[in-house]
Parts: sequence; structure tokens; C-alpha cells
Amino acid sequence: MKPVPLLFAAALVVYGVARRKRIGRGEWVLGGIVFVAAVLYGTEVVHPPSLQHLIKDAGTHLGKWTYLLVGALAFLETGAFVGLIAPGEFTILVGGVVAGQGTIDLFALIAIVWACAVAGDMTSYYMGRRLGRGFMERHGPRVKITHERLEQVEGFFDRHGGKAILIGRFVGLVRAIAPFLAGSSKMPLRQFIPYDVVGAGLWGTTFVLLGYIFWQSFDKVANYAEKGALALGIVISLAFGIYTAVKWLRVESNRDNAVRWIEGQPLLRPLLPLARRVKAPLVFAWNRLTPGRLGLELTTLFMTGGIGLFVFFGYWHIFQTRTTTVGDQRAMKIAQDLNDGTLVAISKVVTTLGALPVTGSVAIAIALGLLARLRVAEALAVASGMALTVWAVHWAKDAVDRPRPDHPLVSSMDQSYPSGHSAYAIIYIVAAIVIGRMYPSWKGRAGLVGAAIALVALIGATRIYLRAHYFSDVIGGYGLACGIFSLTGIVALVVTHLRQNEAAT
Repeated sequence: MKPVPLLFAAALVVYGVARRKRIGRGEWVLGGIVFVAAVLYGTEVVHPPSLQHLIKDAGTHLGKWTYLLVGALAFLETGAFVGLIAPGEFTILVGGVVAGQGTIDLFALIAIVWACAVAGDMTSYYMGRRLGRGFMERHGPRVKITHERLEQVEGFFDRHGGKAILIGRFVGLVRAIAPFLAGSSKMPLRQFIPYDVVGAGLWGTTFVLLGYIFWQSFDKVANYAEKGALALGIVISLAFGIYTAVKWLRVESNRDNAVRWIEGQPLLRPLLPLARRVKAPLVFAWNRLTPGRLGLELTTLFMTGGIGLFVFFGYWHIFQTRTTTVGDQRAMKIAQDLNDGTLVAISKVVTTLGALPVTGSVAIAIALGLLARLRVAEALAVASGMALTVWAVHWAKDAVDRPRPDHPLVSSMDQSYPSGHSAYAIIYIVAAIVIGRMYPSWKGRAGLVGAAIALVALIGATRIYLRAHYFSDVIGGYGLACGIFSLTGIVALVVTHLRQNEAAT
């Protein structure tokens, strides 16, 4: 006898009885099939094939095509509402399992899932802006988007606002149509993108890693399951109990009753002061995900920092097995084809703008300007961000120990990854953003940030053109600096907000 399948069959019966008025004929048929299968397996009447062998065979047959399959379904889930019929988590889990077998690269898979999920959301967003809610009402029933389900998602949007895009990534129904509704409701693109990129990154990374870790630990999991199947069933029951408790505690009167009951228990009463102390920072962090200038800025910084650090460590991971990438080779070939004495002379001048003496001076000037305006937290964010970037660049160079390209056109010292000039040049973008914040009424701040981005890109291009760095060195330097400055910016925003609240009270 196998207790877990029998426990599952019993839970299925309880669920069916509890929701008998809401379950359709098709669900009853499917539930009946699953119930019979669970009973037959639990009583050992039938013996299904080995799950481990099935997974291993799937990984062998899919191979590199896993990238295409997982990426396409991650895109189509929201880009074509496929998620309403077949949620994408399963496919992404399978991709993580294949990565765990060593057939494909883990970092490359996460990057593909992340990019394709965002691309699908953007497609759905623009469809929503162009077609509107009426299109969904007319054609939604074809893909199981009924009027009731549409109202359910809209109610979720009304309650949670912008963070519905982020946390909705983990709710199947919301994830499938939230980008379309965001577009049809005319949510500004600058608000939609940060929430969406952060949500897609967390969602994709979570399920890829779950699949990867599952396969890496498959033997142990299978062994524990065989030895303690009843314990596994108890864990599942506890998880269901926790879900039910959370749902019950959402009602304010239930929470009040729970607090009164705890106050009457001598052993549990000391936990209440601790819970109240922890509640304030948790509520603050949760509320910061809501729309508004602070929430949007924090989410944007999380997006920028997350992408930057992912790119930086992703390249680091690649260099564990190879010296150069295809992009490096192509960039060097283009630089060689464009080799010209005049361009070399110009590049040598431009590249000095990314040197530490120049960029460090810019950081000091910006920090002093902020201090003069009594914006201490932001000044410390700029200064500490620059200092940490300098330290991190030298630390990473020693840790990765990647050799420089052959025959550089300028003198170059130490190792190649990441590019220090590229990392330090991010201070120009930081300076443009700071100036824009100090003069919020200035209409040219978008142009200033755009010009700073162009300058940073130009400095990076000169490092490749002068054969001082590879393409991946430059991109890795950008990612590292963006991650560090985003982290210091997050700290500055939170500290400033807390100080303003204290002053107001």
C-alpha cells in the first residue's frame, strides 16, 4: 500500500464534496479519472513507469531544443493567452530539470525565460492598448475568459494596483490577462515595465531553479519519499492547513478573535509584542510595492539592479568553461574591420572619460552638490556606490582572472573582466538622474539622461575598439555598476522616506 496516493484520493473526495455546486461536468469527469488512478496506484494494482527514467529520457530527447520550447511557451502564455489553457510553470520546471541534467545551461535558460516572458507581456500590453476591454469581452470566452473571470482579475487590479503586475505573475489567471488589462486601462508604460520586469524575473528564476534543484536532489527526494511517504502526506496536509489559516486571517474579525485567544494563552502571549514590532517594517515594504512615486522608483531600482547583477554573474558563470563568447569574437572582428588611424586617436580621447580619476571627480562633485542641498542620504548613495563599484571591479578581476585581448591599442593593466572604464562610466547616468531629481521642473532631463546613456555606450565601445576589453567585459562592467548603484539608491530612498515620516509625526 502507498499512503500518499490514497491520502490524495481522499483529499480529492473532500474537495469535490465541498465544492460540488461549483464544479462542472468536465471537472467531475477529470476528477473521477484522477481519483481512480490514485486509488489504483495507492493499492498497487498498477505500477507506473519510473518517473526518474521518464524525466531523463525527456531531457535526452529535448536537448538544446529546450531553449526554444520553454522560451516560446513563456512568450505565448501572455502574448497569446495560452496560460489560461496550459499554465507555463510546468514547462519552465521541465526546462530547469533538463538544465539540472547538464544538457543545457542554467543561466542561459533563466535569461531566455525572463526575456520571453517580458516580451509576451509587452505584446499583450500593446494589444490591450490597441484593442481595449471590449475585445476581451467579445472574444474572451473562446479562451475561457468569461465575464466573471474578467471581473475577478479587475477586482484584483483595483485592490493591488501596480503591484498586481508583480505578484500577479504567480497567480495563473491574473498572469495570463493582467498585461492586456494594464494596456486597456491605459496604465503608463513607465509604470508597467518595472513591475513587469521584476515579476517576470522572479517568476522565471523561481521555477527554473525549482526544476534544477529538484533534479539535483532527485535521488534524495525519491529515497525520502519511499521511506517516509506518510510524513510527506502530513506535510501536504499542513501546507493546506496553512493556506486555509491565511485565508481565514484575511477577515479582520477573525484576526481580532485570534489576538484575543493568544492573549489568553500564557505561552503564546509573549509573541504578540514581537509580531507587532515586525509588522511595521513588513507593512512598509509591502506598501512600497504599490503605485506612487516612491513605489515606482524602488521597483525601477530593483529591476535595474536585478538585471545588472544577473548579467554580471551570468558572464562570470560562462567564463568558468570558456574564455570568449560568440559576441566577443564578432565584436573584435567588427573592430578590426573598422580600424582607422583617425578613429583610434578619437577613441583614445573618449576612452579617458571612463578612467577612474575623471569618473571619481564626477562622483565627488555630484555628492558635494547633494550635500549642499542637504540631501545627505542621496550624497552617501552616490559616494558609497562609486566606492563599492571600484572595490567590486578589482575584486572581480582577481576572482575571474580573465586575460586581456591580444595586441591592445592602449596600455592595459591587470585582468580583463569586468571593464573598469565601463563600470565607472555609469556615474554619468547617475549624475544625469540626480540632476533631474534636483530640478524636477526642467523639461530637458529626459534628454540629459539619454545623452548620458549614449556617452556611457560610447566609452564602452572604445574599450572594445581599442582591444582593451572584450564585449562581455564591457557589458559585465555595466551590469556590476548598475547593480551596486541600484542597491545604494534603494537604501537612500528608504532612509529618506523614513526620515520624512518621522519629521511629519
